[in-house]
Amino acid sequence: MAGIVGYGVYIPSYRIKVEEIAKVWGDNAQAVSRGLVVNEKSVPASDEDTATISVEAARNALKRANIDPQKIGAVYVGSESHPYAVKPTATIVAEAVDASPDLTAADLEFACKAGTAGMQICMGLVDAGNVEYGLAIGADTAQGAPGDALEYTASAGGAAYLIGSQDTIADFEDTYSFTTDTPDFYRREGKPYPRHGGRFTGEPAYFKHVLSGAKGMMEKMGTEASDYDHAVFHQPNGKFYIRAAKKLGFTEEQYKTGLLTPMIGNTYSGATPLGLAAILDIAQPGERIFAVSYGSGAGSDAFSITVNDKIEEKRELAPKVQDMIQNKEYVDYAVYAKFKGKLRMAD
Repeated sequence: MAGIVGYGVYIPSYRIKVEEIAKVWGDNAQAVSRGLVVNEKSVPASDEDTATISVEAARNALKRANIDPQKIGAVYVGSESHPYAVKPTATIVAEAVDASPDLTAADLEFACKAGTAGMQICMGLVDAGNVEYGLAIGADTAQGAPGDALEYTASAGGAAYLIGSQDTIADFEDTYSFTTDTPDFYRREGKPYPRHGGRFTGEPAYFKHVLSGAKGMMEKMGTEASDYDHAVFHQPNGKFYIRAAKKLGFTEEQYKTGLLTPMIGNTYSGATPLGLAAILDIAQPGERIFAVSYGSGAGSDAFSITVNDKIEEKRELAPKVQDMIQNKEYVDYAVYAKFKGKLRMAD
């Protein structure tokens, strides 16, 4: 089966603390931080968007893969914040990394699991022999309306995966998806901010799909939580992530490395791919990884992955997730609002 040849990440360097947002809206910062298990989040600069994040992540993935970009036969960018309503981000990325025009490219949307959907497509294309390498990216610059609870978590970042069958650093054992029509979160065309179902986004949405996707994957593989060394899940906040992991029988030692929300917030389509990258940054040959994404609307993609020996020689060829997290500069709410376009000029 196909595997990961290279991976790369990008997280904007700007951060805003929960306390800074809470101060503006009169909320109890400690209660918010404790309830969501979030301390601060990443903020894209005024010149950063899903396209620039995707390009940076893709270039880092190519550094690790050390392949000729002309051999990339497919490029998929999963996001719910593509910079253009009609103009693919994928073609921008393909051109920026010097890929050949002899490829297929498309933008994907499925809320926060569009990135993992791209990974599945690339796996299928590689396994079928239609392409030598596929590039799958999950990236977002997520939006939350001023004063909405999403402001505390909606952040920015992304990860890219080069998928092929030769010289892999980790191999996909299998994948499984669980999907229903559950409208827990949506944004109408032309609207600047999404709407969500509040508590409804938990039990009948996130937990139902993540747990069903995870259990379906384990049943398909004949595995259980104890068979894996690491686990990562979609992380709209830290609380949901930890609860899902524990419900499935995973220990803190297994799930802690992939939990990034407390430090950078919810990167939406980048969340599970970034968490997986953080695990690959430290995983040892022979270790197994369990990964489950979630996208509102709603669905989950689950993966069983085994790390192999080549991880050791490629890991240091590009910045790691923690390198990106530690490279930070704090901004106040005014700068954050300016960068995020929350301040709108009169017509």
